[in-house]
Amino acid sequence: MALITLLRHAPLAKEYQKRYIGHTNIEIDLKLTDLSLFKDLKLKDYDLVFSSDLKRCTQTLELLEFDFQIDSRLREVEFKDSFELKSFDEIEKMDIYDKKYLDSFLSWHDFICKESFSKFEQRVYSFIKELPKNKNILICSHGGTIKMMNSILNNEEYISSPFNLKYLESVDIIISQSY
Repeated sequence: MALITLLRHAPLAKEYQKRYIGHTNIEIDLKLTDLSLFKDLKLKDYDLVFSSDLKRCTQTLELLEFDFQIDSRLREVEFKDSFELKSFDEIEKMDIYDKKYLDSFLSWHDFICKESFSKFEQRVYSFIKELPKNKNILICSHGGTIKMMNSILNNEEYISSPFNLKYLESVDIIISQSY
């Protein structure tokens, strides 16, 4: 049996919140980071700690003072350049926007993402299947990537899952079988 803890990175500056931020390498905002939220994580004994290669994740783990391994497969989904750093309100005002893209999750994903949903899923799955079994593992990543890992580890459909973590929120998943 193993424990996998999924941790969403620390908050970004207010001007970057509620925006589509995929591969842009933005730093966390220490003024918005509540270090008391780390208390429970520091009490756990992790055999391995992994992080996305983006600053918002590595800086979060540096605050925890954990040694960690970087893996770029833990990055957020890659958004198209024209949507990266934009809010939904800004996207809605663009000439190329059409309400029809909201008809389904996949049509919206295809509209805003450079990376297809299946490639995103395969990338995250390739990371998970390489994880050692029977180890307690902490993974610091991004909202969409964590939702994908949760879906894979719990054998749930990503599209219909309401799963969503706030900044610095974590979830523990007990694994009793292979991934």
